[in-house]
Amino acid sequence: MFSENKKNKMVENTSSQNIIAQGTTIVGDFSSQGDFRIDGTIEGNVKTSGKVVVGKSGLIKGTLEGTDAYFEGAFSGKLSLSGTLTLKSSAQIDGDVEVGKLAVEPGATFNVTCVMKGTVKEINNSGQTRRQQTEKTA
Repeated sequence: MFSENKKNKMVENTSSQNIIAQGTTIVGDFSSQGDFRIDGTIEGNVKTSGKVVVGKSGLIKGTLEGTDAYFEGAFSGKLSLSGTLTLKSSAQIDGDVEVGKLAVEPGATFNVTCVMKGTVKEINNSGQTRRQQTEKTA
């Protein structure tokens, strides 16, 4: 994890991915700027501005706040993402979900209350969206 720069000073190379290995159980709250790869179990709250990948053996019980998440494993609790939630066929999601975009493969279990946030188009009385009305008059 260390390398030499041009002036022969030792510089630490840091990885921005956190890995929770299979067979590992962690109880508590996590906060990170980097990505997470979870193949073990987390019971608690996870908050990151990075991407979260939950492998087939991975499980999160609690809350997850982040940008994007990719699930092959299981989740139970409250999930809040500003970006995309991707569910592979082996994924099992239970709880409350708030996402920007959702991609679900056939076979995934998705037992949730889901809210999709993002761009909302206003519709005026004539049935045109605001964008269409602006383009028509311009």
